[in-house]
Amino acid sequence: MEIIDFSNAIEMVTCTDSGRVRAHNEDSVLVNPQFGLAVLADGMGGYNAGEVASGMATTVLGSELLTAFKNRSPHEVNANGQTWVREVLIDVVGRTNAAIHTAAQTHSKFTGMGTTLVMVQFFDNRIAVAHVGDSRLYRLRDNTLKRLTRDHSLLQEQIDSGMITPEQARYSMNKNLVTRGLGVEMTVDTEVNEYEALPGDIYLLCSDGLNDMVEDDEIAATMSALSSNLPMCATQLVQKANDNGGRDNVSVILARIKEPFPALNASGGWKGHLRSWFK
Repeated sequence: MEIIDFSNAIEMVTCTDSGRVRAHNEDSVLVNPQFGLAVLADGMGGYNAGEVASGMATTVLGSELLTAFKNRSPHEVNANGQTWVREVLIDVVGRTNAAIHTAAQTHSKFTGMGTTLVMVQFFDNRIAVAHVGDSRLYRLRDNTLKRLTRDHSLLQEQIDSGMITPEQARYSMNKNLVTRGLGVEMTVDTEVNEYEALPGDIYLLCSDGLNDMVEDDEIAATMSALSSNLPMCATQLVQKANDNGGRDNVSVILARIKEPFPALNASGGWKGHLRSWFK
């Protein structure tokens, strides 16, 4: 039976840096090319608490998703017409949120900690995107950059309501005020969307340390120019953020679709691949 190996179809690279101002890096990134998973979290809370929250997010999500898809493929459709991957992401992110919140309530040194989240699960020539907060997902397709996530932030709400323009938002003092975060409350409203993935697509997951320092058109130009060299592209994006001031931690994950990755039949492919990991 043929076995899916996403690493043959999807190239992933990461780069993360503390920036030019912050003493500690509270971002956390995780990629699992074989499983087709990318997770980025930007911790909040000061001292080392933000680092703990973001680390919990990537670790728990990476482990729980492997278990969730052990016996059921992400592309399967439920009675309500939704894909299994959507149900799983909402459930697993919710339980991760509760774990971070409980840790923050239990240990005084972690009081107030939380983290943003943006994650992508690749499956059946598609991506499922889950995000909370203002970490972002972009897609470069045919040299055109498109943001696929909408920030959960006060600034975005002001833009949506017409209080300020996107141009004015560039100079706002409220850039870092998020309206959702993992661990802040016992429950969280996770936004999940699905998109078609095509060969040649490059996906960028990033913390706000990148997009606050580098304009979208410059991000697009860098990705287009270095699309054939993802490690160099990731390094260059982080360098540009630092060259422009590096006021925050900056992290990027790049994922390029090299070839199609259709789901195989329900009795083989995906399940056989995962079961081999649990032997």
